[in-house]
Amino acid sequence: MQADTTRTAMIIGGTGQIGAAAARRLAADGWSVLIGHRGQHSGDAGLADLDVTTIRLDRDDTESLLARARGHDLVLDTVAYEPRHADQLAQLAGDVGSLVVISTGSVYTGAHGGYLDVVTGPDDFPDYPIPLRETDATVRNREKTYSPLKAAMERKLMAAEGLPVSILRPGAVHGPFSPALREWFFIKRALDHRGRVVLSDDGTNRFSTSATVNIAELVSLCANQPGRRILNAVDEDNLSVAEIARTIFGVLDREVEIVAFPGPPVDNLGSTPWSVAHPLLLSMAAATVELGYRQPVSYADAVADAVDWTVREVELAARREEGWQAVFPSMAERAVTDKWFDYAAEDAFVRGRVTGR
Repeated sequence: MQADTTRTAMIIGGTGQIGAAAARRLAADGWSVLIGHRGQHSGDAGLADLDVTTIRLDRDDTESLLARARGHDLVLDTVAYEPRHADQLAQLAGDVGSLVVISTGSVYTGAHGGYLDVVTGPDDFPDYPIPLRETDATVRNREKTYSPLKAAMERKLMAAEGLPVSILRPGAVHGPFSPALREWFFIKRALDHRGRVVLSDDGTNRFSTSATVNIAELVSLCANQPGRRILNAVDEDNLSVAEIARTIFGVLDREVEIVAFPGPPVDNLGSTPWSVAHPLLLSMAAATVELGYRQPVSYADAVADAVDWTVREVELAARREEGWQAVFPSMAERAVTDKWFDYAAEDAFVRGRVTGR
C-alpha cells in the first residue's frame, strides 16, 4: 500500500481575502487545507468543491489553536497582529513544517521615525526610502496601535528558537472577500456613471498594492522552502492612483476623465485611499532572490476579479433591499469621514476650473 503523501495546511483566519486566496491556491496544488475562523465571514463558497475543511476556532483559545495547528506541513496565520500572538505561534517550533505570518508594510518608518499610524496630514507623512527594503527601519515603540504591535510581533517571531517562520509584509491589499476594498472608491463612481475623477497631487500618488493571488504565490513558495525570513509582499506594477482609476473604470467598460490638480487634497477633495504625500513603494528583490518569486498576475488582471466580486455582492445586497453599506460597513464609515463620495464638491471644483473661479 502506498503511503498518503498529501501535504496538509492550516490557515488561521481563512475566510478573509488573503486566507481565501491562499486556500484556493494550496488546494489547487494538491494540499489538504484546514481553515480556522471565528464565523464572522462566510468565505469562498467555491472552496467546497476542493479539499478544504472549515472549522470554528477562537484565536484566544491557545490550547485549541495549538492542538489544531500541530503536525501540519504549513500553518498560515493571516490575522496575527500583536506580541501575544507571536508567543502562541512560537510554541509550534518543531511541530510544523513551515509557518507563514502576514504582517504589514506599515511597520516601516520614514527618515525621521514617522509611520502611518501617527500621520495627521501631508506635512507629517513619512518620507520613506524608495523602494523600501526588508532591512529598512521599522517602528520601535510601545504604542498599542496597529503598526507598532505588528512590528513587535515580528521581532518576537524572529527571536523564537527553532521556528521556521516566514513573515510577509503586504501593502494595500486587494482581492475578493475583502471587507475594506479600497477599489470601491472608483468602482462606485463607475457604477454611478461618474465620467470624471478629481485627484490631488496631479494623480501621481503611489502606494504599493498587494493582490491576494500574488500573496498566495509567496505563501506557496514559503511552504515549499521553509526558512526564517521577512519579505515584502506587493505587486510590482507600482501604478499611480490615476492609473489605478483608469484600470478599474476599464474593467467596468467605462471611460473616465482624470481631473488632477497639484498639491495635497483640499478638505479631502482629491484624496483617495491610495493618496500618500510621499511614495510608499516596497521592493520585491529579496523574494525574487531568495524564493525565485515571479509575479504571476498583474494588478489589472487581479483587480478584475475583485471588481467582479464586489459588483456581485452589491447587487445581491440590493435584492435584499440593502445598500452597499450593509456589505462594507467599515468602508461606509470611512467613506463618510473622508468624504469619499462628495460628488457635489467635485462638480463645483470642475465648474470653477471651467469658469476660472
